[in-house]
Amino acid sequence: MISGLFDKLDSNIGILIIGHGSRNSHATDEFATLAERIKASLSNIPVEYGYLEFSCPTIANALDTLRGNSVKKVIALPAMLFAAGHAKNDIPAVLNDYSLKTGLEIIYGKELGIDNSMVCAAGERIKESINSKSEFPLNKTLLVVVGRGSSDPDANSNVSKLTRMLVESFGFAWGETVYSGVTFPLVEPGLRKLVKLGFSRIVVFPYFLFSGVLVSRIRKYVQLVALDNPDIEFINAGYLGNHSKVRETFISRISEAFTGENTMNCSLCKYRSNLLGFESEVGLPQVSHHNHVEGLMQSCNLCEIECTGECDSQEKTSLNEHEHEHEHPIYPHSQHPFGPVTLRNSKRT
Repeated sequence: MISGLFDKLDSNIGILIIGHGSRNSHATDEFATLAERIKASLSNIPVEYGYLEFSCPTIANALDTLRGNSVKKVIALPAMLFAAGHAKNDIPAVLNDYSLKTGLEIIYGKELGIDNSMVCAAGERIKESINSKSEFPLNKTLLVVVGRGSSDPDANSNVSKLTRMLVESFGFAWGETVYSGVTFPLVEPGLRKLVKLGFSRIVVFPYFLFSGVLVSRIRKYVQLVALDNPDIEFINAGYLGNHSKVRETFISRISEAFTGENTMNCSLCKYRSNLLGFESEVGLPQVSHHNHVEGLMQSCNLCEIECTGECDSQEKTSLNEHEHEHEHPIYPHSQHPFGPVTLRNSKRT
């Protein structure tokens, strides 16, 4: 059905897949591989990809390429798991600016979101981590899902929903959600609370699309907690990566944009609804905070392939500078005892 729809498209329509971008070359290579696989499956349609920050090609570079191929209308798809600041503000601001300057018509698609295919991809990554274990009693095992973490409670709550769906799909004894940054609970303080539940086996699953310093940091914190709790078996599941179900979701989002079914759910958006605790952010201007790092191409060369966390101290400094340069609203829980303040004040390496 989807391929049949695409076969009927006018030749003047193109697709842009937008990634976040990373200083880690392995992460950008993984995204590029996924984008190329999607491009290969839609061989009759011009498909390009671009990055919001750090990496090249930039979003504007990719749009220039599409226009050079006589494309008059673009479906732009954010390669984001959930809709937070990047999907709601930064990317649309860049697209709107480009469209205003060039006259190119751009239709903005939805984020990947909560989708059965994404749940299945997550489930298969978890299965891969536990299938090699003999006599694995799921009903005596704790599942911990690690989300990226955002100042947007709507995006954070979607990670919790995913956790619950995985817990019920597998029949884990218990499930909890922690985050790699911005919000609470962060990985290390969260795990130190969770070990007190008394489970002898904990599966930690990073719900991330690709590799990078954050995935490495998650594994480092798991190792720290494991060293202090030798009686507990910690199992690290792999991130999503170039999974076929992930690509399937991208294709579905493209199809929805073509058929006009790409409406973003704004009922709990802190920028559009008077959300409890975030009332001051309603109606804030839709602007990008990433212009100063667009196409910066400052790749880290400390690791040969996947990030090992060698750049972690540098990354913390860089992230603090990066966040300072952004004019984001102040996250109301930045001083939460199990949240970002623990990352800034941590002396452990």
